[in-house]
This record gives sequence, structure tokens and C-alpha cells, in this order.
Amino acid sequence: MAETNQKLLLLASSPHISSPVAARTLMIHVLIALAPVTIFGIAIFGRAALINVVISVAAAVAAEALFRLVTKQERRIADFSAAVSGLLLALVLPPSTPWWMTALGAIFAVVVAKEFFGGLGANVFNPALIGRAFLIMSFPAAITTWIRPVSAGAGWFAADAVSAATPLGILKQGGTVADLGADFAGAGLSPAPDYWSTIRTLFFGNHGGCIGETSILLILAGAAYLLIRRVIDWRAPAAMTAAAFLASLALGMDPLVGILGGGVLFGAVFMATDYVSAPMTATGKLIFGFGAGLITVLIRKWGNYPEGVTYGILIMNACTPFLNRLLQKKYGFVPKKPEASK
Repeated sequence: MAETNQKLLLLASSPHISSPVAARTLMIHVLIALAPVTIFGIAIFGRAALINVVISVAAAVAAEALFRLVTKQERRIADFSAAVSGLLLALVLPPSTPWWMTALGAIFAVVVAKEFFGGLGANVFNPALIGRAFLIMSFPAAITTWIRPVSAGAGWFAADAVSAATPLGILKQGGTVADLGADFAGAGLSPAPDYWSTIRTLFFGNHGGCIGETSILLILAGAAYLLIRRVIDWRAPAAMTAAAFLASLALGMDPLVGILGGGVLFGAVFMATDYVSAPMTATGKLIFGFGAGLITVLIRKWGNYPEGVTYGILIMNACTPFLNRLLQKKYGFVPKKPEASK
């Protein structure tokens, strides 16, 4: 049979711009950037944090492999995307979360939020945040129960951890920054209940909170690594942080505590920069980050829950397709047709 010149139409999900950097390489860089906050979280919260990290990563990887086996799809555990989703989920949960809840959240994040939409590159929402939102709605008491760091009484092998409130939880209950400092000092976490010692404690992270969100110093170190390796773009994190700071200031909330005392920076660096669920254009990233930061503070101010990062980013994830269509980046050009002679 004679050969024919046949033009093939190839259909594939986004992204449509090729790059020599493989998804596996990007995921490894994210895991490296997350390593310091993971190690720090395990060090200050003890075995409860370690168990949740291991369970979440294992459940996420196993869920992806099993789902793709059942649906007869190519298994691609080696790209580390499920491991990243599982680790991110563990780091935004309280260390006291029961292990079976963590496993359930990881399975939901990978199967429902990612694989049901078509797998890597096709999910609309950030899988780890969907997993956390699912757990908040299903088990609100467990996901809002916190423990003190091991240095404040919760030993590595203690039978019962020492319960505590998060900085944002104290403020949400009507406390002030002075009350926050007094709480730190009473637990042996701060030298004195003055403002700047409280800010230092928040910056270095030796206080109650989610496993990976407490140490701002290590989050910034991870951000610097990802920026130097050109894995993330600076626009969404900068816009989200600036919006949260300005909105807190405008609404009479302490802007420094708002940035350092919750999950704003962790969400801005590791969640708002997701390649799939965030906009592709520079302007879109700025709008995305600004909206996520603003919604976060509005939820903190008037919502029942003291933190709003999860829903701030997820709401903006829903706006991403609109932003991509509204602010399109055009590649190439269409040559002008010569005008017809009269």
C-alpha cells in the first residue's frame, strides 16, 4: 500500500506548552522544599505528627495506584504527585488528627479531587485542600483540636498530648495579642508576654498549629528554594500575602499575627502556586493571590472558623478557568491578509 500523508489531530488536556522539565522533577523539588517544615513539625509535635505524615503519604500513593489499576490506566507512582498531595495534606492537619481520618482524607484527595477529574494535570481544585475541606466538614471537632509542642509538655511517647489553642483560635475567642503572648509564656514558649517576643515565637514556630504551618522561617526557606529552582512564580504568593496583610490592617486585626500565626504563608507558597489549579498568566496569578488572601481574612473576621486559607484558595481555584479565558496569553500571530485591489 502506498504511503499517504495523513495529518493527525492530537487531543490532550492542558498544559499545551511543552517543557523539558518533567513532572517528576518538579515534584521532587517540592518534596525537598517541604522537607524542613516536615522535619520541624515532627520534631516539635512528636510521634503524632510522624504517624500522620507517614499514613497520609502512604494512603495517597496506595489510593492512586489502586484506582489506576482498577480502571486499567497506566500506573505512574514514580512521578511523586500523589506523595506530594499526601504530604501537603498531612502538613495542613493538626498533629492530633486520628490516623484513620488522615488516611480517609488522603484517599478522598487523590481519588475524588484528582483521579475522578482525569488525573495529574486535569484536576480543578487543589487535591490536598479538598482533602482537608472534606475532613473539616466531616469531622470538625477532630480537625479543630490542637496540641502543644513537645517542649511544652507533650512528650514523644506520652500517652496523652497536652491540648492547646492555636494563635488564631485565641484571637477568634476574643483574646488579644497580649493574651497570646501570655499563653506562650505560660507554656514556656516565650520569654515574656510582650509583643515582639510573641512575634518571634510565631516566626520560629514553636507553638500549637498544623504540622507544617508553624515555622515561618522554614516556609520562607522552602519558598526561596522553589524560586531559585524556578519551580514556582512569585506573583500569587506575594499577592496573597500582601492582600491578607492589608485586609487584616483595614479590618482592625493585627496584620503581623495574621500573616505569621496561621496558614497564609504555607498556603501562598505551596498551594496557591499549583500549576493546574491556579491561573497561567501573570495577571491571573496576581488576581488569584489577591482574591485568596482577601477571602481568607474575611472568613477569619466573620466566619465561625478562625482560619480561612483552605476555602480562600479553593474559591479562587473555581475562578481559575474564568481567569484563564478572560486573560488569555496568545502565542504566535495570524498574518494580515492583503487588501483586495479595487
